[in-house]
Amino acid sequence: MKNVFFVSLCFFFQLISAQPDSLFLQKNTEKKAEKKMERPEWIQKNKATVDLSEVSFVNWNSGGSNSISGLFGVQSSANYKDKYFSWRNDVSLRYGINKQQARELRKTDDLFELTSNLGYKPDEKSNWFYSARLNFKTQLTNGYHYPNKDTPISRLLAPGYLFFGGGMEYGKDIEELSFYFSPLTLKATFVLDEDLANAGSFGVAPAVLDADGNVITPGDHVRKEVGILMTNSYEMEVANNVNLKHVVSLYSDYVNNFGNVDLDWKIDFNFKVNSFIRANLGSHLKYDDDVKTKEPSDVEGEFDEAGAKVQWKQILGVGFAVDF
Repeated sequence: MKNVFFVSLCFFFQLISAQPDSLFLQKNTEKKAEKKMERPEWIQKNKATVDLSEVSFVNWNSGGSNSISGLFGVQSSANYKDKYFSWRNDVSLRYGINKQQARELRKTDDLFELTSNLGYKPDEKSNWFYSARLNFKTQLTNGYHYPNKDTPISRLLAPGYLFFGGGMEYGKDIEELSFYFSPLTLKATFVLDEDLANAGSFGVAPAVLDADGNVITPGDHVRKEVGILMTNSYEMEVANNVNLKHVVSLYSDYVNNFGNVDLDWKIDFNFKVNSFIRANLGSHLKYDDDVKTKEPSDVEGEFDEAGAKVQWKQILGVGFAVDF
């Protein structure tokens, strides 16, 4: 009631003095908004997405195969920010499947990723943070070289990747723009499947075998590296209801082939139709010298190592998005 009376009184005196200047009220409102922005608080956001595509044919003289695909995702973030500290936490889960006529169900996408960034700046006007960063990613189910589903080429925690290090991060609006440099970052590659570890998959040391192929020394389950990590992320609205998100990561190990850079680069365009319907166009480019490809050998049923190659994935989908 006091606030109502005070505002009414100010308005009354303005009418009497015939000076319709609301600067005083504007300044009070701005000060309250500034105090509210400076108040430390956690901001949590959650989003679930479903992207679907379907093709069906009936007496189609050009031929074709009926198919249906689905990509399901959940994203959750919990962020804290005050004058000096910034702590951003994100969890992402994606899983995609495809079913075509007369063919088994196949996986098209599989990711679980956790990221945590803690930053501190000694000067509240500065945009530079002393920063520590943790990132962990793996998959949920087995991966195969289709149509062969007898021998998995990847599993849960085979591989799993952990990055942990410290450095400097720049970001005026750090949730939208970030440059991060870490001169000391630990990279650990986990291969917790015995068969994949013995085969030396994903860069771990393979098993030592005797002449008959029996395991003398099992393969390693963890590969450790220490190197330089640089990342950049940027998010902006490029047009009305069109949002761009770019994330790139560059890593080079000090000990093994220093200067040989591992690349992970994602670009996503999100097109908002309304509050629920959206479209997504994405590109994901990867290169990791420890991930070797294979090609068929001269011996039937066997494969030879073909070295590391650039990996690329493109995604286009239309579906639903729900904030909760």
